[in-house]
Amino acid sequence: MLSWFARKKKGDERSQSVFLGETSIPDDIVVYAIGDIHGRADLLENYLVAIQRDPVDSGIAKRIVYLGDYIDRGPESRKVIDMIREMDNAGVRQTKIIGNHEEFLLRFLDNPEEGTSWLSYGGAETLLSYGVGMPAGVLSAGKLAKVAEDLRSRMEESGHLVFLQQLEDAVTIGDYCFVHAGINPDRSLEKQIPEDLRWIREPFLTHTGGFEKVIVHGHTITDEPEFRPNRIGIDTGAYYSGRLTCLRLQGRQYSIM
Repeated sequence: MLSWFARKKKGDERSQSVFLGETSIPDDIVVYAIGDIHGRADLLENYLVAIQRDPVDSGIAKRIVYLGDYIDRGPESRKVIDMIREMDNAGVRQTKIIGNHEEFLLRFLDNPEEGTSWLSYGGAETLLSYGVGMPAGVLSAGKLAKVAEDLRSRMEESGHLVFLQQLEDAVTIGDYCFVHAGINPDRSLEKQIPEDLRWIREPFLTHTGGFEKVIVHGHTITDEPEFRPNRIGIDTGAYYSGRLTCLRLQGRQYSIM
């Protein structure tokens, strides 16, 4: 995983905690944060087209930040990863955060015998998107190992395994920190651990104090994007609701595309 927490510059006297109304993105970029996709390539495609067409002033760069959970549950996990990689090839700057579902898949590949929980957690749909069939009957250790072997082969051939292995834990841009699930309020940003960044809900969601950055996250589904003074949640359950959320950040302005 890549290093991600930007240290404060010497002499920076800003408060150690910030709130939404005080935050900003550097003047030379526009950030588009995309919530949990879960195999909904159709919804992602709409946003990628909209982002490319979004008018910005000369000299301002566009940057897409994906908050993880590209795979599982929805029907087109493989296509989602293909589309993101194509945007890389088109020269669009992108940051890809790892979600708990990507962690689950990687754990399955390394230890198939413990993979039954992933398969029931949306992994079966991911297998189908890679053309790997679910074995009939009881999922014995041998059957699970064969499934993992077949999936690993397909993912290596497509370059998708490397894609997953290179995902980042989080990234900070300006006064925002982008993660999949959230952070542990009892730890500084520099001391966060991957388990919390990918899996946490409480006590993060109900924490009312400020963080070092405003946290932009997915993982916890809400009917609408959730704006709090210290965090913004943008997982709107795309795989079943048909609503994928993209947060646009520019300067001190923020909006939902």
